[in-house]
Amino acid sequence: MPILKVNGIKIACECAGDPKAIPLLLIMGLGMQLIAWPDDLVEGLVEQGFYVIRFDNRDSGLSEKFDHAGKPNLLLAFLKTKLRWPLKSAYTLDDMARDALGVLSALGVARAHVVGVSMGGMIAQQMAALYPDRVLSLTSIMSSTGRRGLPGPTPAARAALLRRPADPANLESVIDSAVLTFQAIGSPAYPTPEPQLRARVARALRRNVCPAGVARQMVAIAAAGDRSAQVRTIQAPTLVIHGAADPLIPAACGEDTARQIPGARLVCIEGMGHDLPGQLIERLLALIDAHAHGKMSPDSTVRLFEKQ
Repeated sequence: MPILKVNGIKIACECAGDPKAIPLLLIMGLGMQLIAWPDDLVEGLVEQGFYVIRFDNRDSGLSEKFDHAGKPNLLLAFLKTKLRWPLKSAYTLDDMARDALGVLSALGVARAHVVGVSMGGMIAQQMAALYPDRVLSLTSIMSSTGRRGLPGPTPAARAALLRRPADPANLESVIDSAVLTFQAIGSPAYPTPEPQLRARVARALRRNVCPAGVARQMVAIAAAGDRSAQVRTIQAPTLVIHGAADPLIPAACGEDTARQIPGARLVCIEGMGHDLPGQLIERLLALIDAHAHGKMSPDSTVRLFEKQ
């Protein structure tokens, strides 16, 4: 796995497919690593003729950590956000967008289709807004513009996200806690079998663990605040995919994203939560493929729901 030097830091990257094929960049979400992209999705995109590029965001996976910045006080950050006080973060979503851009440049890719999930969708949005000449199309999945007034996580989802393992020093305890978190925010209509989920969590934890990095990423999201003004400048053809049953970033956030971006198309999938369940991979592949190849004409009016 190559380690690239981009934007002044080290970023771990992995590519699949023919380098001469159409480039497609995948950007993962909060605390997640490049291996969080389902293998079936990556392989499917390669079969569709894409050169698929994945990377670990800063402070996650095998990419550079910002431990020198310390672990932020999340409660204090939350209170500052509620009170609209200035919030200082170790880095910004714009910095992370420049990381993504740097990955493309390091690989000699001039322009790419960009797909981001959750925080990765926010990074992808910033990338499309700040560097329009580098983004062929944007697919924003289960993400948000951060606009004030949008609904936040359900109490259960918030509690799941902040859950701590009973014994942080015990791997099985950490796995148990993570599994409960993913089950709480996952797709109610498309649950991932627990053995499969446990195996996925264990693989990620053995590859890398950085709780302080997750906290710094959370503060970067909070510090970004309302990005509506930037999002409204996006010129790239945009597809917004969201789960109607998402408890972490409610469907209203996806609807808002599609409203803010001129010509964006929204597909809201019933029964889908805040994950990429195996049962929906074929659906997601079809949507991304059609969008990237221009087979989806932009809607003049946001389409609120398309049933699976």
